[in-house]
Amino acid sequence: MQRRTFLGLPGAALALAGCERPQAITGGFTGINDRRGHALRDLRQSPEPTVTRRTQIVVAGAGVAGLAAARALRLRGMEDFVVMELEDGAGGNARGGQVGGIACPLGAHYLPVPGDDAHEVQALLEELGLRQRIAGRWHYAEQHLVHSPQERLFFHGTWQDGLLPVDGVGPATLEQYRRFSKRVHALSQAGRFTIPASRANFTAEHAALDAQTADQWLRSEGFDDPQLLWYLDYSCRDDYGAGLEMVSAWACVHYFASRHGFHMPGEHEEADEDAGTLTWPEGNGWLTKRLAAPLGDRLRTGHSVLRIAEEKHGVAVDTLDHNDGTVTRWQAEQCIIALPLFIAARVVQSPPALLVETAKRLAYAPWLVANLHISSPLQDHEGAAPSWDNVVYGETGGGLGYVDARHQSLDPTPGPTVLTYYRAPGYTPEVRQDLLRQPWPHWRDAVMSALSVPHPDLAERLTRMDITRYGHAMAIPTPGTQQHLHGKLRELGSTGVRSGRLHFAHADWSGYSIFEEAFTRGHLAGLAV
Repeated sequence: MQRRTFLGLPGAALALAGCERPQAITGGFTGINDRRGHALRDLRQSPEPTVTRRTQIVVAGAGVAGLAAARALRLRGMEDFVVMELEDGAGGNARGGQVGGIACPLGAHYLPVPGDDAHEVQALLEELGLRQRIAGRWHYAEQHLVHSPQERLFFHGTWQDGLLPVDGVGPATLEQYRRFSKRVHALSQAGRFTIPASRANFTAEHAALDAQTADQWLRSEGFDDPQLLWYLDYSCRDDYGAGLEMVSAWACVHYFASRHGFHMPGEHEEADEDAGTLTWPEGNGWLTKRLAAPLGDRLRTGHSVLRIAEEKHGVAVDTLDHNDGTVTRWQAEQCIIALPLFIAARVVQSPPALLVETAKRLAYAPWLVANLHISSPLQDHEGAAPSWDNVVYGETGGGLGYVDARHQSLDPTPGPTVLTYYRAPGYTPEVRQDLLRQPWPHWRDAVMSALSVPHPDLAERLTRMDITRYGHAMAIPTPGTQQHLHGKLRELGSTGVRSGRLHFAHADWSGYSIFEEAFTRGHLAGLAV
């Protein structure tokens, strides 16, 4: 996830605590080994394997979709499989880590309580003890729901409750809030928006929204208030990694209509078992760690998938073990491909036209996650109390604020914590290259500059900053994406994507990346084997 950048005062903010202080801050890049991925990209020819092994099923990729597929296999009593993962840990962009002994997310950090359309995710949560039926109603474990206060916004020099700008805005702004709320409600009544998205009929209204960018649609509807547009842009960057100028109007409406709508200040959703957000100090890494735990040595981390070829009587999967350089050919009956589509299209030999065509349509958002170890609580401005999610209005560079790893703790004693700051810098090849090219001190100073606006004593209390960079964090739901997916894959929601002995499982097949989409895709692939 990403939060703000505010690069306008690169030296002034740091000078508040003395210009020498940043030199004492330790840290570096962590979490992603981009060299391994680029080595695969730059291969002219896949090396010949020196070892051959056999298994019933190979799962390529141990992100949320791959882990969900492995769980589905185990639930069916199928144990003869291996899961291949490029990185040194499973979970994809939903992994967790530690800084200074404090658990923190390396990517996705929350899961909204799933609705009934995501019944596979509901079943997982029940299995993990997070959901249970009491007196005929479903209840979620209170310790895992976000504690109050949940969200606040640094707006006009003070903190306000909630993320929709309210304090000091005029009646014209409030009127646009009301009108947008009614518009989202009307669209959701005209055609359902669901998660997973494939479980809704794709109506003419959906198609019209999907045919244009969000900013085009908003202008045509007369929505031009700066505060409203900022909030909608923030929301789209939060889920999709890109703003209003790039995501489709369908995606913008779906963000609200697929869950609990858009609510005016002062409006409160009716409290029920479907409301709320689940989170943990390590974010969704809490979930992926539990999905990976039963796999044992069937999970092969540090392994690149070089080649997947469907043969007459099975599938050949070549993998590179980065620990010793061994190339192994796995002879399997079937293969579940839980890889981003731009990678799947590269490693699958004679790829099906549907894979090639869909991969070409997708654009991917880069992502930066910075974990800041703070020795003691930061000074604060007036207004709302420190919350789980803390956002700065108007921050440039795609920043999305920060979450506090200690927020879920029941220990009220102030002490060290880790703040996880997110940034979605925008989609261009130059942005992605800059993300990977710039050294750690560059991003350290950018993050400090952004967060020193609401917290001028940050440099005095910051001891370490670990930064995780995702060059292709998530597929962006650009105009036409849903039209393509629903047109080509009408049976996608119930049967999964299959080509012979190859089963495809990744959130990319939904056109955007959230836990529910990835998990459902993986689960369906595991059932289809």
